Amino acid sequence: MLENLAAQPADALLALIKLHNADPRADKIDLGVGVYRTSEGDTPVFKAIKAAEARLLETQDSKAYLGPEGDMGFVHALIPYVFGKDFDRSKVEGMQAPGGTGAVRLAIEVAKRSGVKRVWMGTPSWPNHAQIIAAAGMELKTFSHMTADGFADLEALKAALAGAEAGDAVLLHGCCHNPTGVDYTEAQWDEIAPLLVERKVLPILDLAYQGLGAGMEADAYGLRKVLSLAPEALVAYSCDKNFGLYRDRVGAFYAVTSDATALANAMANGATIARASWSMPPDHGAAAVRLILADAELTAMWLAELDEMRDRMRWVRDRLAAAQQVGPINMAPLGVQNGLFSMLPLNGEQILAIREKHGVYMAGSGRINIAGLTTGNIDKFVEALRDVA
Repeated sequence: MLENLAAQPADALLALIKLHNADPRADKIDLGVGVYRTSEGDTPVFKAIKAAEARLLETQDSKAYLGPEGDMGFVHALIPYVFGKDFDRSKVEGMQAPGGTGAVRLAIEVAKRSGVKRVWMGTPSWPNHAQIIAAAGMELKTFSHMTADGFADLEALKAALAGAEAGDAVLLHGCCHNPTGVDYTEAQWDEIAPLLVERKVLPILDLAYQGLGAGMEADAYGLRKVLSLAPEALVAYSCDKNFGLYRDRVGAFYAVTSDATALANAMANGATIARASWSMPPDHGAAAVRLILADAELTAMWLAELDEMRDRMRWVRDRLAAAQQVGPINMAPLGVQNGLFSMLPLNGEQILAIREKHGVYMAGSGRINIAGLTTGNIDKFVEALRDVA
């Protein structure tokens, strides 16, 4: 039967990694892999995570199953950071998921079981989101997320919502939009939130980079604005980036509604979907996060490390923006974008040229991971752009 399987295209990012690793040039630059890196090029384990893991090693007395809902202490500890300290806890419940991807999959599947047939999504977006929607057998409708000059395309979202039907869902990134780095401003979220309610669409909010944009509170503004008005919503959350737990796959799925029965049913359906998908989420990373959030000293240590990450990425963005015009590329918008990623308006020929001539590796879409830039290579990168743009 396996002979009936069709060949699948190779993953472009994995292929890019192999090309980079095989490149013998000492000054090559990797802007493809989507993980944070220090100015030395490392992706370290947070000191707060190390301390929590040491405590976990000493105190954890069982590796027994926790159930498809995972570590509920972890899930509940995140709530004040995601939804705000004063959010009505009776309106929200959640469960652990394997990373933000698992949380998005749960959100899409729960939306489908709720009767949603069509999901609206801004593009360009993280490729997995479209794949998840397709795998769930739902219709995908797209709209432009970014204008040609590198800012959020609010008018395109408004037009999409005008064409949406009651009972559709809209998938929105909370902050540090992947892959563009282009976020809606607070004033724009103030316009978006009432439109979601007016059109009677279900908001699905993906908050995968909280703390890496403007800070933990500021990065939650859009989500909280929507939830202050919308009667219900689904939320996908990731700790993979803001706790550096990439390979441990630490995420959470939340449902928000003032109807207690609907909330209980959302969790029951989520647990059923999880049981049939991965059975139980991985425990270790979530347990470490729970310990950090339960200890004021560890929390302060984690937030300080997060501040350091954010400051470094802001430095990179400011340096890139200071270059202003590099050939036809206006670099200024990179200074007001957020998070790990930005997209440069380069075509395939230019991306290949910058790789072959200068050893700069980036995705074929023009997405760059700005954390791959350091004091030692950022000027080389700008000059490489100037040479091929």
